Amino acid sequence: MADTLIKRMTSSDADFDSALTALLDWESVSNPSVVETVADVLAKVRGEGDAAVVGFTQRFDGWEAKGAADLEIPRSRLQTALENIDGDVRAALETAAQRIRDYHQHQRQESWSYREADGTLLGQQITALQRVGLYVPGGKATYPSSVLMNAIPAKVAGVDELIMVSPTPKGFINEMVLAAAAIAGVDRVFTIGGAQAIAALAYGTESIPKVDKIVGPGNIFVATAKRQVFGSVGLDMIAGPSEILIICDGKTDPDWIAMDLFSQAEHDEDAQSILLSPDAAFLDLVAESIARLLPQSERADIIRQSLAERGALILVKDIDEAVHLSNRIAPEHLELSLENAEQWLAKIRHAGAIFMGRYTPEALGDYCAGPNHVLPTSGTARFSSPLGVYDFQKRSSLIGCSAVGASELAKVASILARGESLTAHARSAEYRILDDRDE
Repeated sequence: MADTLIKRMTSSDADFDSALTALLDWESVSNPSVVETVADVLAKVRGEGDAAVVGFTQRFDGWEAKGAADLEIPRSRLQTALENIDGDVRAALETAAQRIRDYHQHQRQESWSYREADGTLLGQQITALQRVGLYVPGGKATYPSSVLMNAIPAKVAGVDELIMVSPTPKGFINEMVLAAAAIAGVDRVFTIGGAQAIAALAYGTESIPKVDKIVGPGNIFVATAKRQVFGSVGLDMIAGPSEILIICDGKTDPDWIAMDLFSQAEHDEDAQSILLSPDAAFLDLVAESIARLLPQSERADIIRQSLAERGALILVKDIDEAVHLSNRIAPEHLELSLENAEQWLAKIRHAGAIFMGRYTPEALGDYCAGPNHVLPTSGTARFSSPLGVYDFQKRSSLIGCSAVGASELAKVASILARGESLTAHARSAEYRILDDRDE
């Protein structure tokens, strides 16, 4: 039974490389029908504004909004939600928010400059984005933690206005999401979702302001829409299914490891959970834990399909090989369930977030540890980073030449510009060259 729930692989097998490649393969956005549907939605919202957004909301979310004004939730309603939720829930949200805020304060970048001997000033000016859109999945499967993780770094960065959109299928509103928005300082909230929400944020309508960047997760229609509007607006990332990779030396409780694998598998059927260990007997114990604990899980059907199709227990030669494979996989979440886990950090090149030691499950990072849970997936940790304050700040180069400094730089620029046959560039620079009498 246990062996049928999740693949068993061995790194020394002749076909291991191709088998691992197949296991990691995931075809992201999007199928042709979704692309066509989304393109139609984007075009209509861009052309018809509020009317198209209201129409799509009525059509896809199943509730009758009489006009665009019905789509906005007043800020007072956010505060009411915060005041009325269970006290323990409010305390948990506020604790998580404070930890997230404290962590992200360390990421703030400041402007800098220096002046050269001739008086020329060079530097970099840091400014926050003016307006950001935050997409939050709606309905009964909603994520207040995503509100905190996306909104708080934006506010720490100094974003002037944060616009949140979240669908309310059949009028259902999640009070925890509204409470989280109040805690995080969200400025405006609209009850819209899907591709129409992305279009409204990207292009603007009569009632919904155009934003500079869109962040936050969504379904395939949202992901496809984000890809299609890129260029008109900035994006955080096009996220794939959630992933966890665990490296374990065989000395952690196998039930703990099984549940850590479940914690990603329960997201959806495409999520990926992989365990690497040099201890074959330990892999057997984890397989037994999976078989025993799975029937007790509320989302057992989703976990079962995820583990069967995209999960694996992989026997490796040693921890060094496990780390080598981890760098190849570049996982979203990497758990180092090892003695002295920190000693391996220098060898980890690619991972969205690294959880060190037996007492640091990935779930703590999802909610309240402090670092952001918006992470690169599908191997993009090779070149991407977690969402952070830096995603909501821009850098402008500063150049201010003195007369003497400009004269010297112009001589260099003139030669290089003429070498590229850009004579207007050269002459523009040459006008600043001082003659001997001026120096």
